[in-house]
Amino acid sequence: MRLILDTIDENLIVKFKGELDHHTTEKAREKIDKWYFEKRKRNIIFDLRELNFMDSSGIGLIMGRYKTCKENRGEVFIVNSSSNLERILSMSGIYKIIKVYPSVDSILENTLER
Repeated sequence: MRLILDTIDENLIVKFKGELDHHTTEKAREKIDKWYFEKRKRNIIFDLRELNFMDSSGIGLIMGRYKTCKENRGEVFIVNSSSNLERILSMSGIYKIIKVYPSVDSILENTLER
C-alpha cells in the first residue's frame, strides 16, 4: 500500500493506493497522525479512488481518525469510494457519522460556504 498525504487549508488529504489491511494499517496510522498534528490540520479527507481493498482494520483506522478530529473540533470526509468499498463502508455503519462527497473540490466549496 502506498500512502500520499497533502494539505489544503485546514484539511489533511489522505490518498491510499493499493490495499489497506492489517499488514499496512499501523504504518498508515502513524504517518497520518504525525502529519495531522505536526501540520496542525483540523479535518481529514480520505480519498479512496485508488484503494483496491480494505478490511476491518482499515475501518478502524478511519474511525480512529474520526475520534481524533472530533476531539480537535474537526471533521472526517470520504471521497471517491468505489462500489466495492461503498458496500463495506455502508455495512460498517461509517456513513452514519462520516460525510461522503464526490470530490475534494466539493468539500472545499462546502466548507468555504460555512
